[in-house]
Amino acid sequence: MFENLTERLSNIFENLRRHGRLSEADVESAMREVRMALLEADVHYSVVKQFTNRVKERAIGHEVSKALNPAQQVIKIVNDELIATLGEPSGLKLKGERPFVIMLVGLQGSGKTTAAAKLAKQLRSQGERVMLVAGDPYRPAAVKQLQTLGNQIDVPVFYEENVPPPKLAAKAYQQARKGGTSVVILDTAGRSQLDSALMDELGAIAKNVNITETLLVVDAMIGQEAVNIAEGFRKELPLSGLFMTKIDGDARGGAAISIREVTGVPIKFLGVGESVDAIEEYNPNRLASRILGMGDMLGLIEKAESAFDQKDAEKQAEKLMRGEFSLEDFAKQLKQMRKMGPLGQLMDMLPGQMGQVARQVDPRDAEDQLKQIEAVINSMTVDERRNPKLLNASRRRRIARGSGLDVQDVNQVMKRFRETQRLIKTLQKSGGKDLGRLIR
Repeated sequence: MFENLTERLSNIFENLRRHGRLSEADVESAMREVRMALLEADVHYSVVKQFTNRVKERAIGHEVSKALNPAQQVIKIVNDELIATLGEPSGLKLKGERPFVIMLVGLQGSGKTTAAAKLAKQLRSQGERVMLVAGDPYRPAAVKQLQTLGNQIDVPVFYEENVPPPKLAAKAYQQARKGGTSVVILDTAGRSQLDSALMDELGAIAKNVNITETLLVVDAMIGQEAVNIAEGFRKELPLSGLFMTKIDGDARGGAAISIREVTGVPIKFLGVGESVDAIEEYNPNRLASRILGMGDMLGLIEKAESAFDQKDAEKQAEKLMRGEFSLEDFAKQLKQMRKMGPLGQLMDMLPGQMGQVARQVDPRDAEDQLKQIEAVINSMTVDERRNPKLLNASRRRRIARGSGLDVQDVNQVMKRFRETQRLIKTLQKSGGKDLGRLIR
């Protein structure tokens, strides 16, 4: 989502680094470019004005003029002020008497139902006993969609036909108390626009059930309209947080930067893909780092930890240190990497030169290449995977037919495998020291 903004800001910072010392004119020029980059990314004009004024005030002050590396100091100021604009991290406040009730609200098409399932899966993985409530009887197939998602993540879905949502929420709450459920997630109805009927129904639900958190689900793809929607809901309901969906899309991303400062409502979760695993707890430090092209190694590590089996990873590490790396290991690593999420997201999280190189690659091309590699390896026999030296011309022709590719594609896969082997041997000899060069 922030690809264009990241590229613009990276170019601005690169230009600043060319100056040994920064004059006030240099800072003024850089801030004009930053202002234009933010406005083009659909950041709210008032937020852009306040942000650039704060940065400029600090950048032409004492802390930059006395710095050994003025350009780096300006970048640090931009990072600090961007974090301040994005707001403090604010997780769910699940305190008091159980069951806790989380009500998801929002307009139609914002992704409430999928967001409910994502949140349920995450809370269940944290040891909570979760119940989903299908409180949208109006949208065709809304109940069925939630039931399907509930089955997928092994979380029960409460629903009764011809029961109005406020009474349905009260019944679900009573059942949750009797059944030992710790968290109830209400998927409420939406409308195509804000209206009194929607707000009256949500207000009636809140009267029937003690709501712990009211999260507004907003679609990041609609730009500044997301800010207007958040403002409209905030005036009618006591919102405790925001759940921004479709943050992985190709919109300009300005709403994610603006919405906290304009509305005062904290962002709590980001939906970063279509799968039920594609949810991130909001962290302004890490989001700022990604926007500024500095990567998010902590986020990358967390994704790896959730996708990779620890015991299997330890075995793989031992084999790598012994210099053993077969095509079977290569295939296994690729499958586990695919579990971490779309390649475009992973590329955005890489720091330094590694990230700059990765972002020059079209994620769709990279996905296609991964599929080709998997197809080639799956078309090999066990002996061929363990001993690639067996791959003569006739075997390669057979593998090409089996994978639906050309012999040249098979040769390209083998070339990439040999390059990976060489990289592993280099890292093994250096004790991992060469890895630092990739991420600086």
